[in-house]
Amino acid sequence: MKRLKIATFNINGIRARLPNLLVWLERERPDVVCLQELKAPDSAFPAAELEAAGYGCLHLGQASWNGVAILARDSEPLAIRKGLPGMEADPQARYLEAAVQGTVVACLYLPNGNPQPGPKFDYKLAWFEALIKHAHTLHDSEHPVVLAGDFNVVPTDFDIYSPRSWQKDALLQPESRECFARLLTQGWTDALRHLYPDEQVFTFWDYFRQHWQKNSGLRIDHLLLNPAASRFLKNAGVDAWVRNEDHASDHAPTWIQLGGRGKA
Repeated sequence: MKRLKIATFNINGIRARLPNLLVWLERERPDVVCLQELKAPDSAFPAAELEAAGYGCLHLGQASWNGVAILARDSEPLAIRKGLPGMEADPQARYLEAAVQGTVVACLYLPNGNPQPGPKFDYKLAWFEALIKHAHTLHDSEHPVVLAGDFNVVPTDFDIYSPRSWQKDALLQPESRECFARLLTQGWTDALRHLYPDEQVFTFWDYFRQHWQKNSGLRIDHLLLNPAASRFLKNAGVDAWVRNEDHASDHAPTWIQLGGRGKA
């Protein structure tokens, strides 16, 4: 398999942070990018600017909220699915699936679920169940498959700077973690945790109480690989420098490298 760098990035408003995105794309040159929280309808998606930067685009937008996109360097993503099976009536733009350079890439923005308990948390769990059901069909594909996105789940207490500060948050609830664990038991590889089992790696630092400056972060952006993809996993990381830029998203791009040289 040729080298392929796949990244996920919750951009937190693509129009407002387009300059940040373009700087990162030019510097890091990922081959595939999954974007979440576009906060823009399809008519406002900056396709021309991204195409000028060398990226073909597939997007599913929504005014003011949500929205997902898949970018491919020097190629065009081939759409497979927009929206999760079983969630056809859902008006929220949260799931996009495409074929890119021989790999099936699913970009997802799982519901936050706050406040909990309540209808937003119920929606989070229902959406998670639909994802688990669909992921089961993807897992057994003979093609490499990557589930990438903002899962809005902190898998374990090791994945957060202070569990005590977030005890009531939907991201840490037992039901959220149980769903994520059930997804993994299908046979998916959590790339970052697999390669760095003993390192506390964060992908999100909120804007409050100098959490970025203090490295008070969470790991909620994940890249999960089916067996056909995991055997090519060589490296993974977080481009944390992006979080330090002016007008930054509260997330940093998280990435994997498939094929080529690197870690086995």
